[in-house]
Amino acid sequence: MILDREENVTIVLQENISLNAFITNFKESYPKIKNDNIILNLFSFSKLSSGDVLEFLELSDTHRKSNKSFVLVTDKVSYEEVPDRICVVPTIQEARDIIEMEEIERELDL
Repeated sequence: MILDREENVTIVLQENISLNAFITNFKESYPKIKNDNIILNLFSFSKLSSGDVLEFLELSDTHRKSNKSFVLVTDKVSYEEVPDRICVVPTIQEARDIIEMEEIERELDL
């Protein structure tokens, strides 16, 4: 698992592994990054469904309750295919933009 940390954002990436193994590795690494905003880069998965993305829903809910952002990046699943409770965007830049907007909202207590 590759953890790329910049300021208060950690981008998580894993290559050549199954989704279940990725989730397991992420859960093991989570305590190290739980205080950061998290971007999960899922581009290494050639096939991904909305059901696969929903595997991250509980983790996303838990992380968001601690007032931190949790964004999944993939172009295989549209944000329209998953509940509003989970944030899915097609690019890393859009993930960064979402985090920036959410940080502003938190600062303004919206």
